[in-house]
Amino acid sequence: MKRGLVLEGGALRTIYSSGVCDGFLEAGLEFDYVVGVSAGIAYGVSFLSGQYGRNLEIVTRYANDKRYMSKRNMLRPGNRHCYFGLDFTYDEIPNKLVPFDYAAYDRWQGMAEAVVTDVETGKAAYFPVDREDKQFVLLRATCAMPLLFPIFDYRGVRCLDGGVADAIPWKRALEMGCEKVVVVLTREREYHRQPDQFLGLMRAVYRQYPRFLDTMERRVDLYEQSRRELFEAERQGKVLIYSPDSTQGFSRTERDVVKIHALWQQGLDHARERADETTAYLRE
Repeated sequence: MKRGLVLEGGALRTIYSSGVCDGFLEAGLEFDYVVGVSAGIAYGVSFLSGQYGRNLEIVTRYANDKRYMSKRNMLRPGNRHCYFGLDFTYDEIPNKLVPFDYAAYDRWQGMAEAVVTDVETGKAAYFPVDREDKQFVLLRATCAMPLLFPIFDYRGVRCLDGGVADAIPWKRALEMGCEKVVVVLTREREYHRQPDQFLGLMRAVYRQYPRFLDTMERRVDLYEQSRRELFEAERQGKVLIYSPDSTQGFSRTERDVVKIHALWQQGLDHARERADETTAYLRE
């Protein structure tokens, strides 16, 4: 029986998912396949390397560090007009400051995929997370929020944030043969996505990519439909869903360390409270 884990993105809101995954580590829960979007998989690899609390340490230590995220980064030479410090976030942190355990990740027997949006086609593309890539090129691409990141080239595909085309890739897990699927959302169940306020600016910036813009314009409908179908699959017992109680007042670029720690703790508490339920579901 193949067990899948699906991790929604959401920039720093994904610290909720880190709390859930740290709870999974406590309970000894394992998965054969993991697919994530944006920060979902960027944070998720720490679960696969078994590094409890690593994401919390990174975010609480560096959320207010301008090298990590700031408007100044968009003007810094070599940072490709990105709000996040690319080399600092995806090289200096994992390779020096808060080391990622590559050996442990390499020992994991499963398969991990990251979702990107192909700007040429406007469709989602799925790539295995390369265990040899110590610059995390794919993770940069999946996290590339429109307007805040540059377009990345990855294996011949011009990429932006996977959340544009497939924000909650639970159907991908089913396509990959998973019979049990746990989905970790970063928005509360009552949430409804609103139209992007910067869509007009995106039309100007990405005018050479009409199919990407078409997907952006349908993004709200795609997201809402995915969630409706996901909740119906839950009612049918096909998936198990985790979601935060509330993300109101929590920014995707949140800097308040108290809020960050509280959202992580909420995820950890949820995983602890539902450990027996989740274990039973995965073993049915």
